Amino acid sequence: MDIGTLKSIALLLAMGSFGLITWWAFTPRNKARFDEDAMLPFIDEKRPREKSL
Repeated sequence: MDIGTLKSIALLLAMGSFGLITWWAFTPRNKARFDEDAMLPFIDEKRPREKSL
């Protein structure tokens, strides 16, 4: 195998990984979880803030 073949294999693996991650992120099954996670920065904390030193 020469370097061109190895680069082609690496490119195909990277493209496949990107496709699988994109598919996983946009499946309707995960929508509720991601919607809940998106609101985390806006939820008030129940405990009082600690004083910084």
